[in-house]
Amino acid sequence: MSNRLKDNLNSRYFEAANQLTSKKARRRIVAYVESYDDIYFWRTVLSRFEDDKRYFEVMLPSHQKLERGKKSVLMNFIEGRIGEDMIACVDADYDYLLQGATPQSKKVVESPYVFHTYAYAIENLQCYAPSLHDVCVSVTLNDHRIFDFNDYLTQYSEAIFPLFVWSVWAYRTGNHNKFSLTDMARIIDPGGFNVFDPQPSINHLRQKVNRKVRQLQTEFPDNKEPYLKVKEEVKALGVTPQTTYLYVQGHSLFDNVVVPILNKVCNRLRMERQDEIARTARHHTQRKNEMSCYEHSLQDIRQMLKKNSGYMLSDQFRQIQADVEQYLTTARTSPET
Repeated sequence: MSNRLKDNLNSRYFEAANQLTSKKARRRIVAYVESYDDIYFWRTVLSRFEDDKRYFEVMLPSHQKLERGKKSVLMNFIEGRIGEDMIACVDADYDYLLQGATPQSKKVVESPYVFHTYAYAIENLQCYAPSLHDVCVSVTLNDHRIFDFNDYLTQYSEAIFPLFVWSVWAYRTGNHNKFSLTDMARIIDPGGFNVFDPQPSINHLRQKVNRKVRQLQTEFPDNKEPYLKVKEEVKALGVTPQTTYLYVQGHSLFDNVVVPILNKVCNRLRMERQDEIARTARHHTQRKNEMSCYEHSLQDIRQMLKKNSGYMLSDQFRQIQADVEQYLTTARTSPET
């Protein structure tokens, strides 16, 4: 196949290729994603829908250039390439919450062939609170629950929710130059953290959020009604004060909130296991061998969090799958049609 032909692949090409195959062959549906890291996530979304009539191939949008990101994926939409046999799978970012207020948001929320994460990004879902204890166990091989991730991230979310509504308002109204995602990320970084006494971290966070909210209220004194309107609208989209962490900037949540907590929790769990080995070993050689065996079994926190698939129990993941199911119900999904 020539390079020119490869560059002009579209859904109709794959549709025609599917029609040329045996009637018993499965229909191939190409799913374009933003980066290599996204391939596994979207594989977990789409695997359920594969059968003897169809299969998905998850890939980056270009084999000719090392293009990455949402714009590269959505360019296929702009150029008319996306269709029943070629779909786009992207992070929602704020596009879901903007509900068509920008051209990109309009593509993401309105096209039946563009699927998004509902949560801000895949990183948010990898940090799904009910799954984080399992990540600790996979890293340390210690199942002792010394920290309540659900409670902490619920309190964290409740603390940042008022400022989050301001952030969505700013991006819906074009005021993001007055309050950017970078500004938001800096303020909602909880900073210092104690595994056995996390409350001061939450209290400090609330203080920072309240200061910024008061500043924005002073800067936009007539904004009470628009603010309350946005607040109700984001709630209607599935955002709750208890789950706000799923909708803030993903890499900031991953790097500045969850990984630092996991580091401290996992360090304590490692120390517990090492102390247990030292205490119960009958002699020096056994202690040395057990310790070596345990240390070789430990896993990297960031890598295990990246591989975490506990998000499959989340409402957001189920909503993505419901969208895929709706698409397959209306699209031609077998070679005979």
